Amino acid sequence: MAMAMNKIMHGARILNSVQNHFRLAAAQCISSRAMSSTSASNLLTVRDALNAAIDEEMAADERVFLMGEEVAEYQGAYKISKGLLQKYGPKRVIDTPITEAGFAGLGVGAAMYGLKPIIEFMTFNFSMQAIDHIVNSAAKAHYMSGGQLTVPLVFRGPNGAASGVGAQHSQCFAAWYSSVPGLKVIAPWSAEDAKGLLKSAIKDTDPVVCLENELLY
Repeated sequence: MAMAMNKIMHGARILNSVQNHFRLAAAQCISSRAMSSTSASNLLTVRDALNAAIDEEMAADERVFLMGEEVAEYQGAYKISKGLLQKYGPKRVIDTPITEAGFAGLGVGAAMYGLKPIIEFMTFNFSMQAIDHIVNSAAKAHYMSGGQLTVPLVFRGPNGAASGVGAQHSQCFAAWYSSVPGLKVIAPWSAEDAKGLLKSAIKDTDPVVCLENELLY
């Protein structure tokens, strides 16, 4: 009996050691992917990569503007828009009321008239308030107009599980939006992915949903 208990305890210690090893490896993987760059001396966080992508595209094209809750004066709930208000002014970095249906609809209309909005949702859970504008107005306009209308805009913000938030702030909508005809969906998880994919999304002539992850910012 004692020998059997010793074997069980020994096996438990081995299992615990293996689990700790995998936890450490996973944490190192996430850390290394969250901070990446082309040179070792210039590390870039995912947050800064997203900021740089928006900054570069706003500088390159005056039709690009950013709109959402707390994106201007507060510089974004997660500081993605840090410094953009000071650089581009309140006509291109626009704080909105807490009305997702309102500013998402404004963004769709602006895109139809030739501008290139970036619509930030504080969390994609709140995008449900604007779901008709996203999956019907934005996604279907090009097809239903026989190609006469384009809707070049980006809906972006944190999506999925996060740290210390409630259940209604933790849902992942990747499968939802990926099943909608007319939408392009991206989900970057490294700094390189984030910058490159967001720049391409802003340049695209179709509506793009950019699902970011708060844990990687």
